[in-house]
Amino acid sequence: MAKPIVAVVGRPNVGKSTLFNKLIGQRLSIVEDTPGVTRDRIYAECEWRNRSFMLVDTGGIEPKTDDVILQQMRRQAQIAIDTAEVIVLITALKDGVTATDYEVASMLKKTGKPVVLCVNKCDSIGEPPAEFYEFYNLGMGDPIAVSAVHGHGTGDLLDAVLDLLPEEEEEVYEEGTIRVAVVGKPNVGKSSLVNKITGEERAIVSNVAGTTRDATDSPVENKFGKFVFIDTAGIRRTAKVLENIERYSVLRAHMAVDRADVCVVLIDATVGFTEQDSKIAGYAHEQGKACVIAVNKWDAVEGKTDRTMQEMRTKLEQSFSFMSYVPFVFISAKTGQRLDQLFEMIVKVREANSVRIKTGVLNDLLAYATARVQPPSDKGRRLKIYYMTQASTNPPTFVAFVNRSDLFHFSYQRYIENQIRESFELRGTPIRLIVRERDKTDTK
Repeated sequence: MAKPIVAVVGRPNVGKSTLFNKLIGQRLSIVEDTPGVTRDRIYAECEWRNRSFMLVDTGGIEPKTDDVILQQMRRQAQIAIDTAEVIVLITALKDGVTATDYEVASMLKKTGKPVVLCVNKCDSIGEPPAEFYEFYNLGMGDPIAVSAVHGHGTGDLLDAVLDLLPEEEEEVYEEGTIRVAVVGKPNVGKSSLVNKITGEERAIVSNVAGTTRDATDSPVENKFGKFVFIDTAGIRRTAKVLENIERYSVLRAHMAVDRADVCVVLIDATVGFTEQDSKIAGYAHEQGKACVIAVNKWDAVEGKTDRTMQEMRTKLEQSFSFMSYVPFVFISAKTGQRLDQLFEMIVKVREANSVRIKTGVLNDLLAYATARVQPPSDKGRRLKIYYMTQASTNPPTFVAFVNRSDLFHFSYQRYIENQIRESFELRGTPIRLIVRERDKTDTK
């Protein structure tokens, strides 16, 4: 299911980015003691009490300002507020309640959305100081004392957020339904493809890049099976995301990938491969999703010969060498050319992504692979792979138990992965290989 969104907002320089980094457990937002450093919304997954949600960091809100950058930051924050299920309002103890805090609180009340009031920079342990109680004047309920620097009170803050989040609703689809996210740069034909597949105008189609603002679900049933196609807004390079709402669209597109079983990465055949295509595909790869590269607008390629497709396939294989397992399908969303092949490939890569291999069969393959190419050695010590087992699916994840993990070089790991992929026809899915070191006497 789609993860709920929690927006972190407040006036400049109250410690929003510091708190954001503390909650997600990594230094993602830029932190500097200068108002206005975070000018764009930054988002990351946050987990608390076995519940995941997307946390969105925003630039500081200045409700009334003539500064162009501060005005843009306010618009960015407003979009985050509009799309969030819960809002965390950050204030600063040392500053007290400012006029801007009142204005921001008033702005949030008008949204009608649940708000958690956080008083940051309460760095001392124990009962909060007397000035803490001044923040009740904002009329946002009980404030929560937090120290973003030291982490004090962050658990109470996350508890309060979870209490306000809507109940988790499982996505209900018929058994065997494949969820397909159609992703790619703006204007490569994502909406046209979904419309052609569904046979109706489910999404607005325009030559203006970025027409699709949100992710929409389109159920499809045909001779290949049952599917739900998730049409997403185009993912642009960050520097090119100029419209405020497009930054939110990027978040939704990434979340659509998270929801999907299969990602169809659409490429414009008339433009060819771009760096942004690799970033989009790379995100799906990192999430362990089954992938198909669909080269769209093949009908618009001029001067085609019987070698044109193979030449482009060779170039794309080089460009996508980091995910050499991915298949390519050359299609036309406009004419419907090779859409049957696309469906066939979607089904195949989904099966590969969810395959389960028995331990005995896996170890028969391991014995063959190690006999064919001897494991590496160093200073008289040779790598021994005692056995392998599959730990999980989606993507297929294998655990190899060895005598010394430092001897299991990357190149040999790649060799073993390729043997598994070729033997079990795991096309279109990434493979994870986890190496565990164990004593040689403790073997199966």
